[in-house]
Amino acid sequence: MSAEKPARNEQTVVLDAIGVENLGIETVQAEETAFEKTIFALGEVEHTCNSHTVLSSRIPGRIIEVGIHEGDFTAKGDILARVESRQPGDPPPFVDLKSPGDGLVIRSDVHLGAPVDADKELLEILDLSTVWIVAQVPQNQASVLTEGLPARIKVPALGDEDHMAEFLRLATTADAEAGTIGAIFALPNPGMRMRPGMRAEVSIISSKRNSVLSIPRVALQGDRSNRFVFIRDYELQHAFVRVPVVIGATEGDRVEITAGLLPGDEVVTNGAYALAFAGKGSASLKEALDAAHGHPHNEDGTEMSAEEVAAAHGGNGGGHDHGDSGNGPLTVFLAITCGVLLVLLLASPFVFRARAKA
Repeated sequence: MSAEKPARNEQTVVLDAIGVENLGIETVQAEETAFEKTIFALGEVEHTCNSHTVLSSRIPGRIIEVGIHEGDFTAKGDILARVESRQPGDPPPFVDLKSPGDGLVIRSDVHLGAPVDADKELLEILDLSTVWIVAQVPQNQASVLTEGLPARIKVPALGDEDHMAEFLRLATTADAEAGTIGAIFALPNPGMRMRPGMRAEVSIISSKRNSVLSIPRVALQGDRSNRFVFIRDYELQHAFVRVPVVIGATEGDRVEITAGLLPGDEVVTNGAYALAFAGKGSASLKEALDAAHGHPHNEDGTEMSAEEVAAAHGGNGGGHDHGDSGNGPLTVFLAITCGVLLVLLLASPFVFRARAKA
């Protein structure tokens, strides 16, 4: 008997609309998706080695016009400043200083009237159209890193959006004290929103399996020896069924399900923990099934047989011969009781008169 499937009412929580709203019940479908095994690491945005350019003047002089400032973007060939030569002339000769490349001006010493020497750097420009993400990976996991290995990057300063990057190479030195080594990933940076120094969260995708049935981890309830989820009942509104499951790998916010669910099952996510302590709910499974099917059910959710229906209505089974039903023990008892009450009622006036004379 221990291997038999538990009664439906023991596994089903039936709520009303208010209960569903108060518990904040939300569901998602169990689905077959690509399941990734990842290595998580923290990192930082850095500029690439060939992104750095500087602006300088070929002649000494002074700044007489300024066309750009620190924090501005520039394109190659833009006129950034005009330098008046120290050579005599009326007016003195001048030269336009043009941007050597595209990028963000991160440092500027170009100020109106400032002197200019031929060996002085005036502007520093970074091309941030592509950046490097340098993640600190545990050294014992560095062996899985191969050129082109993908990683999912999140930069918290820019929101929750994920960006895909590719592994380039390891850093030249490792951190012996922390036991990590830098792993460099190249990441396109449209709009140049990522800036050097920003923190990054890196999930390196070391392997990938397709068509794996998985659900959000928040839906999983119970301890390691008794894992279960709640799914929406396939026929009853506001009813949720507790289903034991077998789990596989866990990755990020999802967990693999190897047994217990089918694709398309609606799994409770938000509110699942509260359902585990809701007992049988706030409504009756029997009443919900009776209303849904239009015929009576037992308390355990099974359909009533003809004999059970007749017994529930006081019959003697499945037959319809009620000729002797008036002679049953209950009928005789009720008749005697009514007779005694009638005699007492008729005798009461005489009793009161006798007491009055006395």
